[in-house]
Amino acid sequence: MLEIIIDTIENSPNQRITFADYMNLVLYHPEQGYYSSGKVNIGSEGDFFTASSLGSDFGELLAEQFKEMSEFLTYSDSFNLIEVGAGTGNLAADILTYLKEKHSNFYHQVHYIIIEESQALIKEQQNKLKDFDKITWKSWQDIPKNSITGCIFSNELIDAFPVHKVTKQNKQLKEIYVTWQDNQLKEIAEEISTPQLLDYFKLIDIDITKDNYPENYRTEVNLKALDWLKIVSEKLNIGYVLTIDYGYDASKYYHAQRYQGTLNCYYKHRHHHNPYVNLGEQDMTAHVDFTALEKQGNLLGLETVGLTQQGLFLMALGLGDRLAALSNGHYSLPQILQRRDALHQLINPTGLGGFKVLIQSKKIDNNQSLKGLKENLM
Repeated sequence: MLEIIIDTIENSPNQRITFADYMNLVLYHPEQGYYSSGKVNIGSEGDFFTASSLGSDFGELLAEQFKEMSEFLTYSDSFNLIEVGAGTGNLAADILTYLKEKHSNFYHQVHYIIIEESQALIKEQQNKLKDFDKITWKSWQDIPKNSITGCIFSNELIDAFPVHKVTKQNKQLKEIYVTWQDNQLKEIAEEISTPQLLDYFKLIDIDITKDNYPENYRTEVNLKALDWLKIVSEKLNIGYVLTIDYGYDASKYYHAQRYQGTLNCYYKHRHHHNPYVNLGEQDMTAHVDFTALEKQGNLLGLETVGLTQQGLFLMALGLGDRLAALSNGHYSLPQILQRRDALHQLINPTGLGGFKVLIQSKKIDNNQSLKGLKENLM
């Protein structure tokens, strides 16, 4: 991985690459990238875990929300459910198993499509989901514009998009580049690589060059998230976009006191802030700016239906009922304790429960409120 990075730097103008290009290499290089190489380890023993790692409840409650969404599209006899970045396939399996057992009529209407860039993860997904004949794997290029009626959703996807790192120096916006000097990777601050970075801060109405931001203030800009949302909006004809991830609104994300940004690295369930070690072996993420997603969505014809916390979202969909039912079920004490712990982790406001759930729509009457948005933060 290091040889690939050095070669890329030395063959780039001024012998430097943006941090976004660096992050793209270490995460997504076809052979050596973390997500592409088959090294991704999700779960209690891995580098990180997701909501779907804690059992089937997360997927089952999402399935209830998807079914309700379909009821607002009563003029359509099919419902496209597109999962972008499906990880190990656990979530897809949980959603489809539940729908098949509990809502068979809706199950037969569903066309489940997975969009996944990692060939290693596609193989793992196909093996896990081989018993479901209604799943297809496609790329965005395979899907015509304005062809999707249903819901395009993602869980912890956008946080792993490569981000640009920027800094304030002498009341100017500068960009962090990665270079190779003295036999080591080093960061340097130079002129920004694209005016899109200035456009981004105009979009969210934030100016980090103001006096209340300290000198050398650092943060991230996720331009790929805006590009991704543009693709999503173009493919969606009628329906919803559901995004689950950790992050803030812009005022909190770019608060003057958050002067080192939000970039985190995860290696064997330990998190740290050095992106220049464990090359191709560790996950690397940045929090999501939900203000940018909402404002970009509005420009693209996506209306914000609601923004809430995952804990509130899942409780509104019935997680509380599941907790209450534990004492009435035929479970052993260890089973009750294990399942209760998993359910509490999903709604813990300092953990997964504090994740944001953003639902946007296209050509939908937003007066029809969704059950999961009963406790809307907007």
